[in-house]
Amino acid sequence: QVQLVESGGGLVQAGGSLRLSCAASGLMFNSVAMAWFRQAPGKEREIAAAINWSGATTYYVDSVKGRFIISRDNTKNTVYLQMNSLKPEDTAVYYCAADGRGRISQEGRRYDYWGQGTQVTVSS
Repeated sequence: QVQLVESGGGLVQAGGSLRLSCAASGLMFNSVAMAWFRQAPGKEREIAAAINWSGATTYYVDSVKGRFIISRDNTKNTVYLQMNSLKPEDTAVYYCAADGRGRISQEGRRYDYWGQGTQVTVSS
């Protein structure tokens, strides 16, 4: 059974930092692409960042470029999202997702497995 378990969310002031983690089990982690999606209240889910199976290729949505860093440790079956210079508009539930094809996709429908989400709240 595949499980993706996020952690690291919380409440932070604008300008602060948080590091999200997503621990995966039940899949061949070193062959899947991973992504962080987010969904704010009343808004559609959007991709924040993604990383291919090896970590060599990453993608960031324009609104987080230069502030967020996605990384992975295939020895620990874990993907991370380092979030710096946080803004109130980053407030959302953040979900990690796995794509068995191993390649980055911006489309949520391409991802096979999803975590339960972790809340990130940025106060102004």
